[in-house]
Amino acid sequence: MSALCDLTCDDFLGGRLSIWQPRDGYRAGVDPVLLAASVPARAGQSVLELGCGVGTASLCLGWRVAGLRLSGLELQADYADLARKNADHNGIKMDVVTGDLAQMPDVLRQQSFDHVIANPPYFLQSARSAAQDEGREIALAGETPLTLWFDAAIRRLNSKGQLTVIQRMERLPEMLSSLDSRVGSITVQPLGGRPGRPAKLVLMSAIKGSRAAFRLLEPIQMHTGVRHEGDSNDYPPAIDAVMRHGSPLVWTK
Repeated sequence: MSALCDLTCDDFLGGRLSIWQPRDGYRAGVDPVLLAASVPARAGQSVLELGCGVGTASLCLGWRVAGLRLSGLELQADYADLARKNADHNGIKMDVVTGDLAQMPDVLRQQSFDHVIANPPYFLQSARSAAQDEGREIALAGETPLTLWFDAAIRRLNSKGQLTVIQRMERLPEMLSSLDSRVGSITVQPLGGRPGRPAKLVLMSAIKGSRAAFRLLEPIQMHTGVRHEGDSNDYPPAIDAVMRHGSPLVWTK
C-alpha cells in the first residue's frame, strides 16, 4: 500500500458510511452514490461492480439493501485493498477481486449476477494528458473502450439481469452503440445540474434478454437555483434524501 499511504476517511450518506480513500489519488464523489441509489436490487440478489475502486458504490448499495451478495473487480491492487478495508470497516460483506475486466478472472467468469454496475472512466487515455497521480489517471481515463466494459458486464448477467452505468452525457452515443441485441429495455436518465443548463451526467440501464423499447426520460435536476449560494445545501428534497440518507433514486417517467 506504499503508493496510497496518505489516506483520508470520508463520510458518505450523511455519515452512515465512512470510506478510506487516497488524499491525492482518485477520490469518490457524488457519482458512485448516484449509481448505487439507481440500482433496484433486492435482498438475496447478487451484484458485481466492474472497476469498483475503493468500493464506494457497492458499499452505498450494500448499506441501503441488506442481504446482497456483493462482488467487485478492480484493476489497481492498491485500490482493491482499500475496497476490502472499507468493506470490513463498515461491516458490509464484499468480495473484491483484483484483475482486468478485459481478461476476466476465473473466479468471476464462473459466476453470474442479478445486477452489474459500473462507473467507467469518463475519458479515453488518448483524449487526456497524463496526470501526476497514476491511480487517479487510470480511474478517470482508462484504455479499455466501453464496448469491452459492456460486453464483460452482459456476459456476467443472469437472464433478465440488469446493467446500470453512470457516465458523462457526451459519451451517450458511444454507450448506446456499445450495446447489442443481448439486452433491451434500455433506459436513459439524464442528470441535470442547475435549471437552464444541459445535463452533464447520464444514468443508463439495460436488461439482458429483454425486447422492451428504448426510453429517454426527463432529466432529474440535481440542484435548485441558477447558482450556488454560499455553503448551504441546495439539493432538492429527493436528491438530498439520496445523498444524505441513502434513499433510492427514483427515475422520472
